[in-house]
Amino acid sequence: MSEYDQIYNEIFKLLKKHNEFFSESIPLIASENVTSPAVREALVSDFGHRYAEGWPGERIYAGCKYIDQIELITVDLFKRLFKAEFADVRPISGVTANLAVYTAFTEPGDIMMALSIAKGGHISMGKRKFGGTAGAVKGLIVEYFEFNEETLNIDVDKTKKKIEKLEKEGKKVKIVFFGGSAILFPQPVKELSGFLKAHDIIIAYDAAHVAGLIASGYFQDPLREGADVMSMSTHKTFFGPQRGAIVSFEKYSEEIKRAVFPGVVSNHHLHTLAGLAVASVEMLKFGRKYAYNVIRSAKALAEALYEKGFDVLGEKLGFTESHQVLIDITKYGLGGDIERKLEKAGIIVNRNLLYNDPQRGLSYANPGGIRIGVQEVVRLGMGPSEMKDIAEFMARVVIKDENPERVRNDVREFRKEYQEIKYAFPTSRKAYEYIEFKL
Repeated sequence: MSEYDQIYNEIFKLLKKHNEFFSESIPLIASENVTSPAVREALVSDFGHRYAEGWPGERIYAGCKYIDQIELITVDLFKRLFKAEFADVRPISGVTANLAVYTAFTEPGDIMMALSIAKGGHISMGKRKFGGTAGAVKGLIVEYFEFNEETLNIDVDKTKKKIEKLEKEGKKVKIVFFGGSAILFPQPVKELSGFLKAHDIIIAYDAAHVAGLIASGYFQDPLREGADVMSMSTHKTFFGPQRGAIVSFEKYSEEIKRAVFPGVVSNHHLHTLAGLAVASVEMLKFGRKYAYNVIRSAKALAEALYEKGFDVLGEKLGFTESHQVLIDITKYGLGGDIERKLEKAGIIVNRNLLYNDPQRGLSYANPGGIRIGVQEVVRLGMGPSEMKDIAEFMARVVIKDENPERVRNDVREFRKEYQEIKYAFPTSRKAYEYIEFKL
């Protein structure tokens, strides 16, 4: 066997090991989900070999007649899901979608207001000095929303005063971006929208994490609450393939279309577009029940973890209204260390900066928090009762300091009952089944 044969075989060996690893673990990364086998069938179609620059019917390439039809179906499904006048499903990620919004509504040097990363904002909203997309790529000047540490949310009154103060200093805010990557509760779009519109400020909402909840009628409804535009990724609580989308009003359609192409995408990964079409149908048919159980399960997990002794944020507020749970883990260690310890037990979470970490001298490398999302385990058929089991596994590792390998064996046994995709059209395929195509 040649060196190249060995490398070739090693690649597929590792792919199979990865699938096996996840089939025996408890996946709790808040920014991930598992797609249905039907979506995966679309992902391996010939669409993945093709190019389709431009809007359907206006392509730069030939051979797009079926691609156009599927893209237009997907656009229509997104307009129905989000009750939107306009939808663009060409962004290939949530970051690309945000960059397209910046391109459509701002110029370099304009001021944007968003949450800081430690208080829930995403790196795509970050300042230039942090390498954030808004600052480093688009050249925006980023100011931060005022934050209320008791409500874990944007402070409405203080934010109004900050915007007015900036204007007096000759600093006009051009756009505000609600949403973010750590989002437990609906944000005050409605409470601020009148003030913002009176100051001629564009209102954007990053629904990357909560798009599936919003599409299903839960969490909040930004476009009805005053947002001009909403961006998102499509693979968190929206259980599609990894890409992005933008929904808005017809009056902004041409600016957004031009910002997406030729602004920030060329070909837009057509196999994942096909997968998104399938996932959108699943979301319309199964999404409301799914989202309801996601929120119930997140609350149940938060309560169970709190009862075990974890410092779960938001106790007085009911812990969460989304798929996420945030824990201040400093009583037992730092976020990065706990993340690695839990992974040894087959419990997959991610470390996360908390609002007070900068004051504590902590950075993202080893912050004071961990972030949990239940959207993937709910897709596997788990609900509030299973959240108690998950909390116990986590307590055994983190609080009781039990050997992670011993817990790993129990996690593996626990996962045997949860191998099928729920909230999807019937299939005989398992959730993490490895499907071979090569001989």
